[in-house]
Amino acid sequence: MDKKIVITGGILGLLSVAIGAFAAHGLKPLISVESIQTFETGVRYQMYHALLLLFVGSTTLIPNAKKAVIFYLVLAGVILFSGSIYGLATNALTRFDFKSIGLVTPIGGMLLIVGWVIMILSFLKLKSGDN
Repeated sequence: MDKKIVITGGILGLLSVAIGAFAAHGLKPLISVESIQTFETGVRYQMYHALLLLFVGSTTLIPNAKKAVIFYLVLAGVILFSGSIYGLATNALTRFDFKSIGLVTPIGGMLLIVGWVIMILSFLKLKSGDN
């Protein structure tokens, strides 16, 4: 599971750099400054959570069962949160109205928060002398 988590973290990090560069250079002339800033929020949160997955997959302080839960919460959260923000920010460029699925953004955010909470609770359960 650790390998899967760190590879996914690496892929999400790589994609956030690529998507961010695309926004900075390719989208800038096509969408408003406000939309670019919204898009960058999605990129930033994707990168934060890529780094979180790299940490979770690399540490021995979190039990494997908790790692799996954190992994799936974070992955789903990034897809829903950042993915919907990308769609909302570029809404003017597509025929699909991403505002109609805007409800998934806070759901994705909640999944990300729950992933962090589970990690913190795992740390709180550590006993003195554990790793």
